[in-house]
Amino acid sequence: MTSSLPRTPKSVAAASALAAVLFATAAAQEPQHLNDPRLARLDTAARSLVAVAIDSARAAGLPTEPLVQRALEGATKDAPGTLIVSAVQRFAADLGRARAALGASATSPELEAGAAALRAGAGPAVLAQLRRSRRQTITVPLAVLTDLVASGVPVDSAAAAVLALAASARDADLIDFRRAVERDIALGAAPTAATAAAAAGVFGANALDVNAGARGARPGRP
Repeated sequence: MTSSLPRTPKSVAAASALAAVLFATAAAQEPQHLNDPRLARLDTAARSLVAVAIDSARAAGLPTEPLVQRALEGATKDAPGTLIVSAVQRFAADLGRARAALGASATSPELEAGAAALRAGAGPAVLAQLRRSRRQTITVPLAVLTDLVASGVPVDSAAAAVLALAASARDADLIDFRRAVERDIALGAAPTAATAAAAAGVFGANALDVNAGARGARPGRP
């Protein structure tokens, strides 16, 4: 039978200090967002991987709340954990690409809108050019570009239209423009023709020429 070595006050203090260091190291290595109660809706494996992705985004200076919301959206739709993790990771990558194109001063709404525009097919150069062309926030122009593509407008035509109009147009005018395009497409106009016609209707006859000769083709109008 062996006896344990006597523990001196110094050895006890040293052991306590070592335990504190190990605990702090473990806490530092644990994803910070793992303790976000909102992520408890995910399964254990997905929760851990999502937390890692969110913490990595935070360390890179990217907004994290949109990533949390993307994970919760997946949970609400009962998506498999693997799909939720992939969606959050892709979104984080898109936010990083948007920040690279728009610059470090881009706001969280601009980064979200930029990420959506990139997913719609707009290139980083389009985002960078839009940033240079407009002094005020570009959240609405980016959202309008994405919506136009979703309505069937080719991404090159949508980007050309938004770039041509955004420098001098107000946000409200751009929203009116998008609505006019969507209305004309619903009435049967070709998406590119609808884009040119809507630009002429909202901004004037010489506002845009994404499809020469298309301006007289708005359905239901003389």
